[in-house]
Amino acid sequence: MGMISEFKEFALKGNMVDMAVGIIIGGAFGTIVKSLVSDVIMPPIGYLTGGLDFSSLSLSLGKGLDGKEVFIKYGSFINAVIAFLIVAFVLFLVIKAMNKAKEAMEEEKEEEAAAEPPKQEVLLEEIRDLLKSKAG
Repeated sequence: MGMISEFKEFALKGNMVDMAVGIIIGGAFGTIVKSLVSDVIMPPIGYLTGGLDFSSLSLSLGKGLDGKEVFIKYGSFINAVIAFLIVAFVLFLVIKAMNKAKEAMEEEKEEEAAAEPPKQEVLLEEIRDLLKSKAG
């Protein structure tokens, strides 16, 4: 099987489409989380810390070879860490809800299966009852 036919089979299975949809939704979700962190969460934190804007926090390393000031922008890193924690927490909640729904569906199937015994078992019980009535 050639590489092109393998790729065609992979793409037609739906894996490629599912992956593309996931990437697009993930990118859009990342934009929302970035806005949530920078526009909603960080301003109150800055207010509580006396107007400190985390995104502007940096450490100067001095002048580089080109004469420009070089900075370590740890405030942007703090914002990125907070954004990551929010995404991780939301994904945790989504997966937890999906697992709970899956467990509920499995319990329903188990209850349905337990409620109705197999036909063989019903027939064997009837035969047993008939034999008991003839013997007694």
